[in-house]
This record gives sequence, structure tokens and C-alpha cells, in this order.
Amino acid sequence: MTKQTVVVALGGNALLRRGEPLEASIQRQNIATAAKTIADIALQYNVVLVHGNGPQVGLLALQGLEYKKVMPYPLDVLGSETQGMIGYILMQELKNLLPELDVSCMLTQMLVDPQDPAFADPTKPIGPVYQEAEARELAEKFQWTVKADGQYFRRVVPSPQPIGIVECDAIETLIKRNHLVICTGGGGIPVKRENNKLIGVEAVIDKDMSAAYLAKQLNADALLILTDADAVYLDWGQATQKAITSTTPRALSHYSFDAGSMGPKIEASCEFIKQGGKFVGIGALHNGLKILKGQAGTNIIADK
Repeated sequence: MTKQTVVVALGGNALLRRGEPLEASIQRQNIATAAKTIADIALQYNVVLVHGNGPQVGLLALQGLEYKKVMPYPLDVLGSETQGMIGYILMQELKNLLPELDVSCMLTQMLVDPQDPAFADPTKPIGPVYQEAEARELAEKFQWTVKADGQYFRRVVPSPQPIGIVECDAIETLIKRNHLVICTGGGGIPVKRENNKLIGVEAVIDKDMSAAYLAKQLNADALLILTDADAVYLDWGQATQKAITSTTPRALSHYSFDAGSMGPKIEASCEFIKQGGKFVGIGALHNGLKILKGQAGTNIIADK
């Protein structure tokens, strides 16, 4: 029996939980936990794994600012570094759990439109959380844009829409050879085409939008978005909050969700379904397999 293909989007905050120190050992512990869920899914599905990188790319940017002898590295280069760093640990932990499975990690470039309006309105949070006063001080010092993220504040950067995966053919080839493929990490390395050349762009692409784009390109059977919330909620954080168990893009269009967290996940999910996708699941990491089976989280299917 041929396995179904699922694109799994693993949140950067699931790999480094909100408020935790940005330590390599802590990230490895969290990745080891995440790998167990991914391994369980991989026993029943062909898995293509996309991971976030918000905390990690922000940390690398901060480290670069502290070393004054060279100019800070641009975000596309930092994005490639996080693909290698997170991908390496994911690949190693998954291989240790499933030694018989071929696991490949691919540096992946994602094309964006340099005229995307996102460049004029940064929304993608990166790096650690700050109290408001410290965030305002850092914003002034480093010419950052900062915005509220729950009760804290974070640096935000442009998050353009993905319009093309440079290495798509290679990813498809690996899937056909039954590899568990880790790709488009952090949403992919943002690049543009200029005079028939690929050039890096100062941005961080939303990994959920890239995962949805990848799922559409691969004609995947499902998109699974794993995060630190157990479902999509209406009135999140209020006494009236209510989990959504099963819904459709049309039903979701009547509500608004936070642009810095659940909003992009909903947008990406609905886009995948509208483009012909059959199923999207959103929920907590530890419920991954249950979400795919419709037993947990929020399930999104096509409007009838």
C-alpha cells in the first residue's frame, strides 16, 4: 500500500519555547522531543518536514551585532545558517530513532517578489521576547521595527509571500526515493531573480506559507501545522475562548486571527485547501498523529 504524503510544518517556537534561554542544549532537547512525534508520523506517512526559525535567526542576528569588526550578516545568510543548524539536529535525531529510514536535509532557496508589499510593513517576529521598554530601546539603537507579541515585544522583519522553490525538482526526486526530506527551513532562504541571477533578499519568509506552497507543489495529501497551541481558538486568551475542531476556509473567513501568530497559519491553510488540498491539521506537537487522523486539534477541509 502506497503511503500518503504529508507536509509537516514544525514551529520555531516548538523547538525553542517562549521564554526559554537560547541554548543549544535546550534546543536539542526540544528537537529530540519533536523528532519522536515526526518519527511516529513517518512510520505511516511519507513526511516532508518544514521547520520555523524565528528565535534562531533572531539570535544569530543579535550575535552578529555584538561583533563590531565586520558588518552584520544579512537575513538570507542567517536563514541559511538556521537551515543547517536546525536541520542537522532534526536529521540526526530522526536518524537515531529510525535508522532504517533515509533522512535528507536540503538547503532550500525560496523565490519572492521584490515588489511584495510586505517589505513596507514588517510583521514576522524573530529573536527573543522583550519587555516593552527594552524592546523600544533596542529598536532605537539598531533601527529595528518592534511590535507586540502577546504580553511581550519582539523584533519584526518583512515576510514576503513565496512564489517559487528553486530546488523543487531535487525535493521531489528524494521523496520518490522514500527519503524523509527536511527542506524550506525557516520558510526557505529568501531570494529574487535579477538579470537571470539569484540574489539574496533581506527578509524571513513565513514557514507556514512556504509549507502550504510546498504542499501544493508536491500535491501532498495533507498539511500538518504543529505549534505550541493545541488547536485554533476563537476569542483566544479571553474567558470566552473556544477551540475550533473542524472547519472550512469559508467559515474561517468570518473571523480575524493575530497576524504575528495564528493568522499566517490560517491564511496558509486556507490557501492550500483553495488550491485543491484535501486536509489541513493544526495543533500541538505531541498530538501530531492524532491530528492527522481527525482526533485532535483543528481540522480544515474544503467547503462543500
